[in-house]
Amino acid sequence: MPAQGKHRRSPSTSLGRTLAAVTAGGAVLALPVIGATSAFAAPAAAAAAPQAVAPAAVAAPVNSVAKAAPTKHSVVAGETLSKIAREYSVSGGWKKLYEGNRKIVGSNPDLIHPGIKLVIAASSDDKAAKASPSAERGTPADRADRSDRINAAPVAQAAEQKAVTYTNDLDGWIRESLAVMAEHGIPGTYEGIHRNIMRESSGNPAAINNWDSNAAKGTPSKGLLQVIDPTFQAYHVPGTSTDSYDPVANITAACNYAADRYGSIDNVFGAY
Repeated sequence: MPAQGKHRRSPSTSLGRTLAAVTAGGAVLALPVIGATSAFAAPAAAAAAPQAVAPAAVAAPVNSVAKAAPTKHSVVAGETLSKIAREYSVSGGWKKLYEGNRKIVGSNPDLIHPGIKLVIAASSDDKAAKASPSAERGTPADRADRSDRINAAPVAQAAEQKAVTYTNDLDGWIRESLAVMAEHGIPGTYEGIHRNIMRESSGNPAAINNWDSNAAKGTPSKGLLQVIDPTFQAYHVPGTSTDSYDPVANITAACNYAADRYGSIDNVFGAY
């Protein structure tokens, strides 16, 4: 960055003098007043400084914003904590949702019973906004802008919830599984999952193999990706159903196993 030039004003050698009229008991005294170019002008400026302070500068106290009540969700059959957390865009996912509802859910986050009511806490951004009183002291334009954002929030939230609603078919199961896998860092693509499902079960979530060596051992392969129970239990992804026939639970467990053994379900092209 180039150095800034220094501009100095030549010191004035002349002292401007005027006459000030000072009243003292009715008498008028003529006193010389030294101009502002003199070093002795500072006390006069300092004396005037206290008068420049406006009492109105003290901000009036602002009432705190009322805390919004948390949302409550009534669980229906087939729902999981992971799915509910995604629908409400819970920061921290199903783990955060479980932490806030541990007393209601119980010790097993994989088992949530229809009819229980889960508390969906407000997002951290909302809490931060409520905790900051300075937000209420903005200009009218700022308040109008906040009002627009607040009014637009329900619309944006509804759009986001709609975006994570999955159809109850093979396409929806794969897409929901990919969302769960992304939360847990499990690799895999739509094409890799779909290709293996069509080979293993032709897309039938109730498929079961009762004739191969696994069946002979009493652990038949089940579901979309034909997973035996020991493998399903070992690689079950938290937040999904504990039913090995459940499409999303079956896919995510199989992909978790494939990632551990082959690097990804995309690398599987035959019996695995």
